[in-house]
Amino acid sequence: AFIQQARDHLKEDFLPKIRQCLEVLEEEDLWWRAHENNNSVGNLMLHLTGNVRQWIVSGVGGAPDLRERSKEFSERNGIPKKDLLLKLEETMVQADQVLSSLSPPYLLEQRTIQGFRRTVLEVIFHVVEHFSFHTGQIIYITKLRRGIDLRFYNL
Repeated sequence: AFIQQARDHLKEDFLPKIRQCLEVLEEEDLWWRAHENNNSVGNLMLHLTGNVRQWIVSGVGGAPDLRERSKEFSERNGIPKKDLLLKLEETMVQADQVLSSLSPPYLLEQRTIQGFRRTVLEVIFHVVEHFSFHTGQIIYITKLRRGIDLRFYNL
């Protein structure tokens, strides 16, 4: 149940919200930041891609860890939104494949990622909460820049 819930949150809740934000953002909005100490939507997307790849695809799934974390935050205006979205979506497909292959006993196995020793359950929990946090930031920046109701919940 936990693994399926994690998969559902990542691919059926958070990722569609990011897609919807990108649909309404202009390319220049993608790299806007209120000041230098804030992240842009583009940086957040690079960061989410790097985090999911490092923690799930590599840390749990065993793929090589190719992350260059500092580049996620140093990029300015260089990557079109379609390319950012494609990279994130590809990573999410890989992560979902890893998650779908897990059985409950595997959740108690230990991994060391970024120097932190965690169970696979803790790794998955971290990725879901981290993805949620930054999805909220992307939504906030989108609303701030476009001044619209994104209508995620048409009740």
